[in-house]
Amino acid sequence: MSHTYIIIDDSQDDVVKTQAIAERFRNLSFVASANNYDDGVNLILEHQPRLVFLEIDPSDKKSNLSLALINELYRYLSVVPKIIVTTSKKDQAYEALKYEVVDYLLKPLDINDFRKAILKFDRAIKSDLPHMEVKNPAATFEVLDETLTEELQTEEHDVEIKTVPATTDNTITVQQPQSLIICIKSYGDYRYIDSEDILYFEADNNSTDIHLNNGEMITAFKTLKHFETVLPESQFLRIHNSYIINVNQVSRIHTGNTVCYIKNSTTKLPFSKSYKDNVDLIINRIAGGNYLEI
Repeated sequence: MSHTYIIIDDSQDDVVKTQAIAERFRNLSFVASANNYDDGVNLILEHQPRLVFLEIDPSDKKSNLSLALINELYRYLSVVPKIIVTTSKKDQAYEALKYEVVDYLLKPLDINDFRKAILKFDRAIKSDLPHMEVKNPAATFEVLDETLTEELQTEEHDVEIKTVPATTDNTITVQQPQSLIICIKSYGDYRYIDSEDILYFEADNNSTDIHLNNGEMITAFKTLKHFETVLPESQFLRIHNSYIINVNQVSRIHTGNTVCYIKNSTTKLPFSKSYKDNVDLIINRIAGGNYLEI
């Protein structure tokens, strides 16, 4: 399968060099190039390529090239192209990972590093095809690491979670009420979390902090909107722009003070008026169980 790509770089010389290396890969098909922010965005919206090589620290500051271009794409596209950053400095690598780029390549481009980046891209593209076969009783949501991203067709911004079972056959399982397992994957490190151990999710710019009942906090490079889209509403509900709460971990709701309290802790989370319906839903669900009002 051939994948289209666009190169966005303020240096036309670097555009030519990037294209020369990319042409050595048969699965890549060049579409166009741009030398500034506006032209780059317009080309991507017009051609909607699968891959974009992007300079984020241009020599020509008037080109306005930066990671902000990625955010701009989310305003218009439900599926954003994979991004490979090509630049001469290392200092924005960590920030780029928050934007979930496929890879961060330093200029002058090395063919071996380039090959690895394309392999990551190819793997991410293959992961974009969700499988809907119901097999196992437990569901696992795999949060892909900073160098691998995917966008499901239903996403608005950062819906880049893939559902796979606890085994390795890439199937979505939806049977309940088995415990949901969330896998945080980072550079080959697989961290499995039982959803019942999660107290709440907290937004932190383009990443999300996952707070556990043992006091530990784990950071996933996904937005809170990403988790809101893929987590089951039967267990997790958003109560604030910054918080998704585990319904099973709520011990008290004070509607006057607009706060939710977490079980076995002093933690209290604010809820906003825009999510009041979700808070009412939590109250009704708790009341619908083994519940005695005194």
